[in-house]
Amino acid sequence: RNYSDTETEGEIFNSLVQYFGDNLGEKVKAMPLVEETSLLEDSSVTLPVVVIGNGPSGICLSYMLSGYRPYLSSEAIHPNTILHSKLEEGRHLSIVDQDLEYLSEGLEGRSSNPVAVLFDTLLHPDADFGYDYPSVLHWKLEQHHYIPHLVLGKGPPGGAWHNMEGSMLTISFGNWMELPGLKFKDWVSSKRRNLKGDRVMPEEIARYYKHYVKVMGLQKNFRENTYITSVSRLYRDQGDDDGQDRNISTQRLQIEKSKLIKRNWEIRGYQRIADGSHVPFCLFAENVALATGTLDSPAHLEIEGEDFPFVFHSMPEFGAAISKGKLRGKVDPVLIVGSGLTAADAVLCAYNNNIPVIHVFRRRVTDPSLIFKQLPKKLYPEYHKVYHMMCTQSYSADSNLLSDYTSFPEHHVLSFKSDMKCILQSISGLKKIFKLSAAVVLIGSHPNLSFLKEQGCYLGHNSSQPIRCKSNPVEIDAYTYECVKEANLFALGPLVGDNFVRFLKGGALGVTRCLATRQKKKHLFVERGGGDGIA
Repeated sequence: RNYSDTETEGEIFNSLVQYFGDNLGEKVKAMPLVEETSLLEDSSVTLPVVVIGNGPSGICLSYMLSGYRPYLSSEAIHPNTILHSKLEEGRHLSIVDQDLEYLSEGLEGRSSNPVAVLFDTLLHPDADFGYDYPSVLHWKLEQHHYIPHLVLGKGPPGGAWHNMEGSMLTISFGNWMELPGLKFKDWVSSKRRNLKGDRVMPEEIARYYKHYVKVMGLQKNFRENTYITSVSRLYRDQGDDDGQDRNISTQRLQIEKSKLIKRNWEIRGYQRIADGSHVPFCLFAENVALATGTLDSPAHLEIEGEDFPFVFHSMPEFGAAISKGKLRGKVDPVLIVGSGLTAADAVLCAYNNNIPVIHVFRRRVTDPSLIFKQLPKKLYPEYHKVYHMMCTQSYSADSNLLSDYTSFPEHHVLSFKSDMKCILQSISGLKKIFKLSAAVVLIGSHPNLSFLKEQGCYLGHNSSQPIRCKSNPVEIDAYTYECVKEANLFALGPLVGDNFVRFLKGGALGVTRCLATRQKKKHLFVERGGGDGIA
């Protein structure tokens, strides 16, 4: 449902009863979570879904949980003839109600998640070949499909995009950053007169996401300034008659697992309010969706001197130093560590501000896994300019440092010194010392899953290692996005390896289909007299 401002508390209550069943009882009347308020309060009612993270993953999931459904457009012809014939078979059904495994079969793309590839090719057919075909989907709001949910985020809707202020262009075309139902070009053309190309700045993307939540009527599902401290599973003894769920110790779990029934999730945290104080809250949910992204904790080299003030670990820090003029007129180079797109952004930023660069990375320039190998030259000329410099302007003992940029392939930083010097070491063991004006370490970032047991490590493909977007993503079912090692816990976006906005939307499709299917089964069960209607 999209609740209008004129709806009374009683009408909202009635719509919830319609979802949960008539046996939900009077306690829903005290439920504060669906009222027009930005303050979270404790609730004894179990929500069907709580989404942790309000970036594009969380926003897109809220959009689909709110009842928006994608259908094949009447005039649409997908360039993939096999896929199109499959779509024609289910033309009368929304994509959410179709077999995603069947539709995904045989498709290839730049995501390892088949539903992400499927949804991307429906929204942006043949995009990787440079075509700008329109989406083959149109969207309908079907309010009876609404699944009550809350989306919790630290800041305004848009997540980490609000922390990416600066002059750098985004990695993706503007229309690849858009969410379903609101064309980015239409929105941005109403905000600025001159559209130069399809690339846009991060702050525009952040404003678009915030506006999207408002214009799609999703605000009532969102709570800002929320910080999660624990997400834990509640268990119930099979013989318990008191109806009380409880948090069981890990030790007891291992001993008595067979005697306990898994129940719902308990989500604890606090909300920061206007005066800066923290208001604690406790929520209960049948399902939790992790959409936190991976930008919480920048990765460190873990070497001597990395904590010196001239060593930065994010683009905003580096950009702020440049904008404040701290590096203006410096003759000593900036050291940039990393071979990904954020490191390339830093190279471009320094290069465009006439700051000499030493660029250090561990890989060979011919390494096929370098991200530049995956980007079409036509669409990303500035990143291929960086890659060209990485290949052609590498350090040699004969030429020393070049005036504007010098790359050091197959090198790593040994240490930073207090006199603003760094020691580099080559793969052969040769060491070099350079004087710097600053250093920027951009070797990726890690998600903060401290609110989960074992920091969430147990959810990864390798449970002995921390969750990493590339090397150890959360292990999920390929079509439902449910965690393999934890039922009723879902993960989407960067946590499952989808860093690009265009691919993370597939996670919202997979999760929504799974929850909608289970909701149908539950309602059938209740209608046949097999249950009490309470989650």
